[in-house]
Amino acid sequence: MPLDSGAGVTCTTTVFTGFYTSPRVRGVEACRTPASVAVSCVRISTSMPASPSSSAQAARQRLADRLRDLRTRAHINGVQFAEQAGWSNSTQVSLIERGQRTITADHVRLWCRICGASPDTTEELLAEQAHVVRMWVANQQLARGGLRRLQEETRDLYAEARQMRFYASKGIPGLLQTPAYCGWALRSIRHEFQMELDDVTAAVEARMARKHALHGPCRFAFVLEQEAIWHRTCPRQVHREQLQHLLRVIGMPSVSLGIIPWARERTVAGFGVWPDESFLITGDHLVTVELVSGNLTVTRREEVASYVQAWERFTALARVGDGAVALIQTALDALDALDEHDR
Repeated sequence: MPLDSGAGVTCTTTVFTGFYTSPRVRGVEACRTPASVAVSCVRISTSMPASPSSSAQAARQRLADRLRDLRTRAHINGVQFAEQAGWSNSTQVSLIERGQRTITADHVRLWCRICGASPDTTEELLAEQAHVVRMWVANQQLARGGLRRLQEETRDLYAEARQMRFYASKGIPGLLQTPAYCGWALRSIRHEFQMELDDVTAAVEARMARKHALHGPCRFAFVLEQEAIWHRTCPRQVHREQLQHLLRVIGMPSVSLGIIPWARERTVAGFGVWPDESFLITGDHLVTVELVSGNLTVTRREEVASYVQAWERFTALARVGDGAVALIQTALDALDALDEHDR
């Protein structure tokens, strides 16, 4: 469950970073639509497994391949390497070079020393190892310091960015949340992760403080799946106030908000476009994806480019301006219909 609920990442995110709304939508009541509202089912398809993420595993494998290449170029077989490393057999060599064991900085230094790598190669491999470590962080690790710390850790990222692009498939991104909606999201996260520290109030304040970035030089673009504004993971009035807040946000000069209608044909250039995990693109160099089991950070140019392409496909499907207002108003009308029914 994405911890910003609302990537990553890779999600997104964000409970942690501020992406979407609800941890895992488990037994959550969505708004019931009145008979006059036509609803079509949307198939949810994710391109990345929850854990380990394919991108994180691929990065680990690339590093493992480089270590194996370093050894083979030095004409050292696995048994010889193990002997020089002081290991009883070559099993550990095989596990590391197959990407089946976590590669530490000490491992990298060991490979470089035994294989006679140059200082430049050693430095390059250590930098790659550090990137692999940062790329995937499990939610249990993220949650240890409490919810407030998680909000504060991303404050500088939001303050220094000049362009941020959010795609949200499950709920409202953190920057667009009201205090009440945010409180419900964070309390749900604390419950799901059984966190002893109750710092939800402080975490809400920290996330709300981060919203000052909306009045700065950064430009924020949001694309939401329509279901993100219909999932009701909080009391009806809190949800209503959240939707009304989105209507006000649409008028902000630093914000663009698009919503993908669930009843529209989801094709771009003749190909289908499925919903995906929520993600955040910062500038043109960083992607955060918040998944059910952790936070994925992507920085490789070709991988960032794939998220930018996905973003462009989602943008092509979204309604903006009056179209987005109409979709939000439809969700508000459904809430009003529920109120009328209960009277």
